Amino acid sequence: MGRIKSSLEIALERTENIKSGKSSIEQYDAKQKGKKLANAYLTDSVNLADEIKKTPEDQQNSLKQGIFDILISMVALPVTKEDEKRIEIAGKGLQLIINDNRFTVLYKQLTQALSQYVKEAAQYSNAILQQYTPRLRQKEEELSRRMGREVHIDPFQDPEFAAVYNQHINALKANYEGAVEQVREEARRLFTGE
Repeated sequence: MGRIKSSLEIALERTENIKSGKSSIEQYDAKQKGKKLANAYLTDSVNLADEIKKTPEDQQNSLKQGIFDILISMVALPVTKEDEKRIEIAGKGLQLIINDNRFTVLYKQLTQALSQYVKEAAQYSNAILQQYTPRLRQKEEELSRRMGREVHIDPFQDPEFAAVYNQHINALKANYEGAVEQVREEARRLFTGE
């Protein structure tokens, strides 16, 4: 008959290959610190270069990985003009930790493309709204006659307008999302040194 093992013995057998040491905990903490620093950097309350220099040499890679993870997530299509500023700040932080001229040139091209995207999105919105306004006025007049009082319809509340708007805006987004993803992939490649 075999020996019955306690829960503790079974747990110890299963975890005997797991190495947990002070070093791995320090690396994890450094990565978490990097994420916090990146968020503080985005709000303009910390100097990344100074903080990286203050970090012990053996923890800098983990710290930079944490910074990279946060900043690369900021590289996306802007929704508003304010997003452009956030993306530009994220790019400067990425340039600092990637430290490769190829990325600097690529990111500059991306920021120009994203600025163009914001302009085109505004033009698309205005053109779609202008094109749809006569149809919207017809619907308002029809509803006003039926209800006996003046009715105004928000274009974005109208399903027909929303469908046309989303179709055109999504087509525009698709044109630019490829460029954004290309920059993100190149940043990952340059950061990891592949």
